[in-house]
Amino acid sequence: MAENGRVSDVRHVLVLPDRDAAEEAAGELADRFGVAEEPQLVRDALAGEDDAEDAQWLVVVEDPGRRLDSAALDAFAAEHEGWLEAP
Repeated sequence: MAENGRVSDVRHVLVLPDRDAAEEAAGELADRFGVAEEPQLVRDALAGEDDAEDAQWLVVVEDPGRRLDSAALDAFAAEHEGWLEAP
């Protein structure tokens, strides 16, 4: 198949308030959305802050088939006091 015939990969980023919320959300993604690949957790320190308590956590979800609904992911993140980062 030609390179330009490929469906481009999509990455969704959920922003959550702390590590516990991020780990909980990541664990629920497979059951709720059927996500096959394990989401990646990333610590996102706020500018100028070194304290881990001031860090947001990102849950990065790969969506190669573009099958995940952004509004549903945003609502899911809101259940964990977070949001879906706009592309």
